[in-house]
Amino acid sequence: MKILVINSGSSSLKYRLFNMEMEEVLAKGICDRIGFGMGSVTHKRPGKPDYHAEMIIPDHGAALSALLLLITDEELGVINDISEIDAVGHRIAHGGEKIKGSAVIGEDELLYLDSITGINPLHGPAGIKGIEACRTLLPNVPQVGVFDTSYHSTMPEHAYIYPLPYEYYEKYKIRRYGFHGTSHRFVAMQCAAEMGVPFEQTKIITCHLGNGSSITASKYGESIDTSMGFTPQDGLIMGTRTGSIDPTVLTYIMKAENLSAEEADDIINRNSGLLGVSGVSNDCREILDEETKGNKRAALAMNMLVMNVKKLIGSYLAEMNGADAVVFTAGIGENSPVIRSRICRDMDFFGIKIDEEKNIAASTRGAVDITAPDGTMKVFVIPTDEEYMIAKDTMDIVKKL
Repeated sequence: MKILVINSGSSSLKYRLFNMEMEEVLAKGICDRIGFGMGSVTHKRPGKPDYHAEMIIPDHGAALSALLLLITDEELGVINDISEIDAVGHRIAHGGEKIKGSAVIGEDELLYLDSITGINPLHGPAGIKGIEACRTLLPNVPQVGVFDTSYHSTMPEHAYIYPLPYEYYEKYKIRRYGFHGTSHRFVAMQCAAEMGVPFEQTKIITCHLGNGSSITASKYGESIDTSMGFTPQDGLIMGTRTGSIDPTVLTYIMKAENLSAEEADDIINRNSGLLGVSGVSNDCREILDEETKGNKRAALAMNMLVMNVKKLIGSYLAEMNGADAVVFTAGIGENSPVIRSRICRDMDFFGIKIDEEKNIAASTRGAVDITAPDGTMKVFVIPTDEEYMIAKDTMDIVKKL
C-alpha cells in the first residue's frame, strides 16, 4: 500500500510517499513560499541526487500538482501513475473536542475543522487547504486526518480544565488540548518496545525538545498530562515562544507599551523564548556556542531550558507515582548530548543517571538506551517519526473501509 503523507503549513506543503508493505520512504520533499510570488520545490529520493527548482506556486492546489508531477515524472518519479496512491494521510494540528483519534475526513469532519479555526488560527486554515487540494486532485483517494491533539484526548478533566470561570470552557472550549501527540505516541510506543514491555503496562515521560517543545506523561498507554495547553504556546521555554508565564505579565506589557492583542501575541510567539532571552538565536546550537564564549545571556537561556524540563519531569513523576523511562526526542532531544546531560544531572534521587559515553554516541544512531549501569530508571534517545505514524494510522484505517 502506498500512502502519501501531507503536512500543510500556511505557506508550505511537505510531503512523504511511503511504500508501507516495505515500510520504506519512496520520496519526500517540500513546496515552499506558497503564495509569495516565486516559490521553490525540493524533491528527494533515497540514493539519488536531490531535485530543486524555483517556480510560481500560487496556492496549495498548485503545490500538490507540482509534487504529483514530480513523483510520477519519467526521470524524477518513483511511481508510474497517481492511481498507485492508495490513500493520503494529513497531519492536522487540532481536532478540537470531537475528533479524538485518526479519522477519515469527509464533509462533516471538514465542516467541523473549519468551525474550530478560531482556536487554531495558525495551523487550521492551512490544514484545510491541504485537504481540499487533495480532494480536488485525488477525488477517489481516501483522505485521513491524524491529529496532534488526539493522543491527549485521554487526559482526565482535572488535567485539562483551566482555573478560569467554567463558563469560558462551556462557551469557547478553552481548555488544555496538548500538541505533538503523534510524536509522543510514537516514541512512547518505541520505548515500550525497546524495554520489551507492553505499552499498556508502562509509565513513560517523553520529552519532545525542538524549536517547539513539550513533555508528556503517558501512563498505561494513554496520555494523562502534557505541557502544551490551549495553544502550542504553553509549557516549556521554546525557540521563540515564552512557554508558561504569569499571565498578568502580558497584560502589564500591553498597557505599558500600548500594544494591541495581535502585537502582544507576536511578542510571546515570535520574539521571546530562547531568542528573546539570549539575544542570539532561537537555535540551541548557536546559543550553546555563544555560551562557551562567555555570553551570560546565552548561558541564562540554556539554564532556563534545563530547569523547565527538570521541573516538568519531576512533576510528572509525582503525578504518575514514578515512571519506567524518560525519553528524549526531536531536534534538541535527539541531537544535543550537552542538554540531555544537564537535564539528567542531579536527578539520581529518582534513579535517573546516564552513561556519558552512550549519551554522546546516541546523537549519531537510532533508538539508544543511555542509562548508566547504576541507573534505576531507563533513559532513552529515540528519533521521532511522525510521518511514519501518520502513514501507519492511515493504512490501518483504510484497510477497514
